[in-house]
Amino acid sequence: MKFGAVYPHQEIGSDPTVIRDWAQTAEGLGFSHIVAYDHVLGAAKCERESALYGPYDEKDAFHEPMVLFGFLAACTQMIEFATGILILPQRQTALLAKQITQLDLLSKGRMRLGVGTGWNFVEYESLNEDFNSRGKRMTEQVEVLRELWCDPVLDYSGQFHRIDRAGLNPLPGRDIPIWFGGFSDVAFRRAARMGDGIILGGSQKANVRAAASVRKFVEAEERNSEDFGIEAFINFQDGEDVWRKQAEEWHDLKATYVSIRATELKGVGAGLGSPAAHIEALKTFWRVVSDLQGI
Repeated sequence: MKFGAVYPHQEIGSDPTVIRDWAQTAEGLGFSHIVAYDHVLGAAKCERESALYGPYDEKDAFHEPMVLFGFLAACTQMIEFATGILILPQRQTALLAKQITQLDLLSKGRMRLGVGTGWNFVEYESLNEDFNSRGKRMTEQVEVLRELWCDPVLDYSGQFHRIDRAGLNPLPGRDIPIWFGGFSDVAFRRAARMGDGIILGGSQKANVRAAASVRKFVEAEERNSEDFGIEAFINFQDGEDVWRKQAEEWHDLKATYVSIRATELKGVGAGLGSPAAHIEALKTFWRVVSDLQGI
């Protein structure tokens, strides 16, 4: 089991020196990876024909993950990068395939793509993408991504994509991992059928139940559940005793990754208020749990 750090998008600000210092602190301590969330637009929770639910609105800040990881790759040497998650059906598949390829090549193989369908229908509409077909489209997108990453010239016809004898150059030279997010049986089945792992961002109890459910779906696909990755988040606001207990539970459950989440999130608690506080949070969490990494 390895430990990651969720990028504190709410409080980090836009000073590149501060962002660099946070990432280099994580790498220097020994964290295995950085997880970044994805929202292109924040939608106001105003009166709408259909109510908009979700933890974020127009007041919440997000750095674009592809650009962020490109910057961080140049500032670091070994720490890996994971989207947790990228809202895949809002993206052009071939363009994203190119972007992820470039990130992986220029970071020397440090990229992991976490994908999901999202919840913000306003964001979909603003990006000129259909909200209602997002699940079916994402399933096809994952197939197209993998084929673009391995075939120099691809001839593909699907429900949502047509690629007429074209391909990426350069190719990534490896199978870039694709992990899934989500908290429904539909999402679990999709992850079990197509994914290399699943990213769980709920409460500890919900995450543990979800991990057990996903592993059953993986076995139903006649795959080895031990080869299927599990990543769960621990909330910094819960305190040191809880971190240790939860980390030990995930260790016993043979999770692949556990990441500390200290950014502000509805239902979790307020953020830490400053980039300096987030750097100290990394140090404190590492002191409490680091002996569990790699065992």
